[in-house]
Amino acid sequence: MGKVVNLDEEIWTYQDYLKLPNDRNTYQIIGGKLFMTPAPSSYHQRISRNLEFILWSHVKKNDLGEVFDAPIDAVFSSVNVVQPDIVFISKEKLRIVKEKGIFGSPDLIVEIISPSTSEMDIKLKKDLYQRFGVREYWIVYPEGKKIEVFRLEGGRYKLKGTFLEDDTMESKLFQGLKINLREVFG
Repeated sequence: MGKVVNLDEEIWTYQDYLKLPNDRNTYQIIGGKLFMTPAPSSYHQRISRNLEFILWSHVKKNDLGEVFDAPIDAVFSSVNVVQPDIVFISKEKLRIVKEKGIFGSPDLIVEIISPSTSEMDIKLKKDLYQRFGVREYWIVYPEGKKIEVFRLEGGRYKLKGTFLEDDTMESKLFQGLKINLREVFG
């Protein structure tokens, strides 16, 4: 998990977050706890670029909304501020996109697992996104070359599929989009 910066019972807020130094570290607040994570690997960045390009091309062509990549703040509450790897906001929800970040629940969040962030992405962030109503959550595992797709149903995430490098992936959020995972992991 990312390094927990505050070891006492101090509660970090969005206002505290705004005062953090611009020191090239990635800071996130989950449940009022401040986490710092190192920069991702080049392979992580390649996967992010490839997937974002595929999503953005489809979203732009079909006028579906916006796609953003890290670093961008997703502010869920005063004590929950994260920087997802990739975010999709549908046209209907674009009002949550402000100059300083995203203030509300995106339709899709993609997190690409790094050794230093796996526990945070798989447990803490998944719970956070579920609680705040993110419609889909994709967890990308670079080492296993797989993607798990979770969809919110009845307020809980349900695993809708585990897709491997040789698979083609689809999502209800993006009608007509078929993602060849070789293009993501290649």
